[in-house]
Amino acid sequence: MSVLLLRLAAPLQAWGDSSRFTRRETRPEPTKSGVLGLLAAAQGRRRTDPVEDLAALRFGVRVDQPGRIIRDFQTAIRISDGAVMPLSYRYYLSDAVFVAGVEGDAELLRGLDEAVRAPAFPLYLGRRSCPPAGRLSLGVVDTDLESALRDADWQVSRAYRKEQGQTVHLDLLADASGGLPTDDQDSFTVRDVPLSFSSERREYGWRDVVRLAPVAKDNPDGHQREDFFAALGGA
Repeated sequence: MSVLLLRLAAPLQAWGDSSRFTRRETRPEPTKSGVLGLLAAAQGRRRTDPVEDLAALRFGVRVDQPGRIIRDFQTAIRISDGAVMPLSYRYYLSDAVFVAGVEGDAELLRGLDEAVRAPAFPLYLGRRSCPPAGRLSLGVVDTDLESALRDADWQVSRAYRKEQGQTVHLDLLADASGGLPTDDQDSFTVRDVPLSFSSERREYGWRDVVRLAPVAKDNPDGHQREDFFAALGGA
């Protein structure tokens, strides 16, 4: 089994899985549907093209830098008749960094890796106003999803490292499939498996997600004072 790793970093990201009407939420970590949408765009797939092969990939994400949620308040007027449109709120993640992984067939993943490095369509992190910053693909590794996410380097700046303690604990979430037990772990269900990206009728299925034991990383650049929040992922 192989895993394609992606570094998801940008000034703003937005990963909605249940937004409706005038309030557009973001989850605190990337969604599977959002990341698979990015991969489909990289390959040049149209919205009506099938995505069953991508949906079958197992997905996981590591929270390297949680960022913070900010709110954008928007107003609009319809150009045709000047009517005032409903007020809307859009939520974003600011200054967050994640490592996401998809596990599956090696040949498919290597094709996706090449597509991400030379995408057919512009790529964005959940919303078109959120282009990725810096290197996106971390390459394909031949191991299982959890090992790949645990072993990947911590993808944050030195300035951020200095703000943390000498040991950090990174949140780790993954699809419950693949034999992972859910009885003794923090788990939840989200409607986050893309069945169709068609603009006329987007469809999503459900998936079970488990929150695994955090990934502990040594941080030689960190401070030595007591950090009571280290076990929660740092400041």
